[in-house]
Amino acid sequence: MNEPLFSLKNRWFTIGVGAVVLVFVLAFLVGLVWLPRAHAQDPNATLWDAICSAAGAPARYQNPALPDEKAVYPSSVIVNSQMMGPVDAASVGRGATLALQCSMCHGARGTASAGTDAPHLAGQPPTSTYKQLRDFKSGHRPSSVMQPLATNLSDQDMHDLAAFYSQQTRETLIQHAALREEVPRLVSNGSPMRNIGACATCHSPGVARAATPVLDGLPEAYLRDQLNAFKSGRRANDINQQMRNAAHQLSEQEVDILAKYYSAR
Repeated sequence: MNEPLFSLKNRWFTIGVGAVVLVFVLAFLVGLVWLPRAHAQDPNATLWDAICSAAGAPARYQNPALPDEKAVYPSSVIVNSQMMGPVDAASVGRGATLALQCSMCHGARGTASAGTDAPHLAGQPPTSTYKQLRDFKSGHRPSSVMQPLATNLSDQDMHDLAAFYSQQTRETLIQHAALREEVPRLVSNGSPMRNIGACATCHSPGVARAATPVLDGLPEAYLRDQLNAFKSGRRANDINQQMRNAAHQLSEQEVDILAKYYSAR
């Protein structure tokens, strides 16, 4: 007597189901257990960490230079649109005095001298400069130059410096040479298939997103180094890993294109 096709009493159906289950289990063990463990960058990672990583779940960034209770956070700064408050004249005045010790690299008014490869701070949103100073001081953004300088700054000092630089005029090549360079597609549209958002969404001067720098006119070498730092994970003070996730997908040629484009503006 013939058994129903979809019945465990049917030998061939049972064999087929068993084969599918066996293949699934083997694929799971190889793809989510053996391979992640064999290629794990952190030898101390647990099996669960390896499985989560292979499944695409982002791991929390651990900075070994920070205390355990702070190491899992990319920044100690709580970013919001009101984090700085209004910029007043007294704060700008105090910031001008403090900025004298920064002039060797960043220029007297926040425009760095040619050849230093230091970023221009003039015209940067105050929330951006403030956050980076806080991150340098806390160690969330490592720098052999900036960390020692930021260590002795108080929170008010950092507010004042950010306020001063935000009020300075940002020099750009566009203003002087009337350049009209073609906008790279990554800047205007991003690359959605690779989970890369358009750079202009956050970094255009008119967007004024909290704690987000304006990239126009920054030195080419500085831009290239920072993109590569995000790409490799050497720099990891971006909240929610938005820059690391985007830069990780960039090719060397794309990093070069973006650095050249923004430095020429």
